[in-house]
Amino acid sequence: MNLNSVAQIVFGVVGGLGIFLLGMKNMSEGMQAVAGEKIRKMINAVTNNRFIGCGVGIAVTSLIQSSSVTTVMVVGMVNAGLMTLQQAIGVILGANIGTTVTAWILVLEIGKYGLPILGISAFFFLFSKRERVRYIATMFLGLGMVFFGLELMKTGFDPLREFPEFKEWFTRFSPDSGWFGIIKCALVGAIITSIVQSSSATIGITMGLAFTGIINYQAAAALVLGVNVGTTITAILASIGASSNAKRAAYAHTIINIIGFLWIFPIFWYYVAMVEQFVQVDPTTPVVKDGTTTFPYALEAIAITHTGFNLVNGLIFLPFIAFFNKFLFILVPEKKYKETPHLTFLDIRMLDTPAIALQQSQNEILRMGEEVQRMLALLKNNLNTQSSPIEKQQEIFEIEKHQDLVQKEIVEFLGHIMTGTIPHDVMDRGRRQLRMADEYESISDYITNILKLILKMRNTNQRMTEQGIKEILDLHTHVADYIQFVNQAVREEHKEILTSGLTQGKSITHLMKKYRSTHLDRVGTGYASPLSSLIYTDILNAYRRIKDHAFNIVEVLSGEK
Repeated sequence: MNLNSVAQIVFGVVGGLGIFLLGMKNMSEGMQAVAGEKIRKMINAVTNNRFIGCGVGIAVTSLIQSSSVTTVMVVGMVNAGLMTLQQAIGVILGANIGTTVTAWILVLEIGKYGLPILGISAFFFLFSKRERVRYIATMFLGLGMVFFGLELMKTGFDPLREFPEFKEWFTRFSPDSGWFGIIKCALVGAIITSIVQSSSATIGITMGLAFTGIINYQAAAALVLGVNVGTTITAILASIGASSNAKRAAYAHTIINIIGFLWIFPIFWYYVAMVEQFVQVDPTTPVVKDGTTTFPYALEAIAITHTGFNLVNGLIFLPFIAFFNKFLFILVPEKKYKETPHLTFLDIRMLDTPAIALQQSQNEILRMGEEVQRMLALLKNNLNTQSSPIEKQQEIFEIEKHQDLVQKEIVEFLGHIMTGTIPHDVMDRGRRQLRMADEYESISDYITNILKLILKMRNTNQRMTEQGIKEILDLHTHVADYIQFVNQAVREEHKEILTSGLTQGKSITHLMKKYRSTHLDRVGTGYASPLSSLIYTDILNAYRRIKDHAFNIVEVLSGEK
């Protein structure tokens, strides 16, 4: 083999693979920027209805052209508590079907339009000043690179036909040698897919070999079956260090694809023969065009093989999703301690889908709001009595420490997202979440400060008057109601709350000033001691600061900050 032929193969196949993988990355990023919110709503619409879940999996994977990204997304969402395991199984079945679109791109010869799409998109990307146009251009730039990369891989193996020794070497990986030959071919497909972590890329390479006649259709079909097993490695890697439920989702993907291979393995030759009859033209029939011999019918047969297998496999599993769900809980039992989904470093796997990642951090912020409400409820118990159980006091301090940790994790998580390629609206949403997390953490600090002031009063044998306790409890109730009002607005993303938030906030400030004035009157008449007066006014001020931070969240929601 001469050097020119080697260079031609390397430039065609390796270059095509690189362009294809980079194209998938650009297309996915552009799609996330343009339609990320729609994809998030689409996935959020997934219910326990298996058909809806499967349909969403097909749609999302067809859009982003990567079942690996979809499955990693699903594992991340299950880990974050955004999706149940049963819902995830339906989406995974759909993702397996959606990924077969890549093969049809080659069959329909759309790849020849890759270079024009790439060139036109590049001009819009380079010269447009509008952000949305640039992101749409990025998406089509990636799409053009995917098409062009597949086309390069499809024709890149042409020089190999001039060397019989290579064709003879490839015949070693043929299913013609019996059952072991099928396993050998499937194993090669699984290994290649595990290395490049893209089933679409391996399909492109396989179809390129078949198109140029280096391997026959039967060998390509066996390789394709192995691709389905190899693509599960991405989800397995994504589940490392994740919750038990996320591990179940990853195992679900692996088991579905392995069982699929096991049931088709014994009937492989019957399945292949059925596909050949469906194509109506022998896949080994060559077509000579411009002096070049190719095997386009093999491409059609491979695409049908891939789609048909995943479609039948999905239909087999769909009726048994509920039973499969129970089996996964047996396979990965619940841990003895309760697993609570929190943001961790490993959840950076969600960065490929910023809109969904922001939903994850939004849920953490909602939990922060709920924890603040819980702290206020515990604090009220401490206000009601002159002594309270140490466990209740300690619980408030523990929640405050947890709020600090979650806020830190949210800052790190959103920091990673905001350094990526994201549109302005996603960036703006991330900034709002950062501000809200900071405000909730500050509220938890002031609640803890009030508890410390109460404990200080008890330790120094100071007592509030009966009227003073009633006033503090009344102010506490108003502030707790205000926090509940703000939390509800955050949950519903209600932006038209500035007026009502301002009105309620002013009434709390007025109430605080009124109670401070009546307390000073009690001090002046000797009903309250000067030392307890200092602690009492500090408690009033702390409640006012809680209200101020809650109102800051109102302003963030309404777009004022």
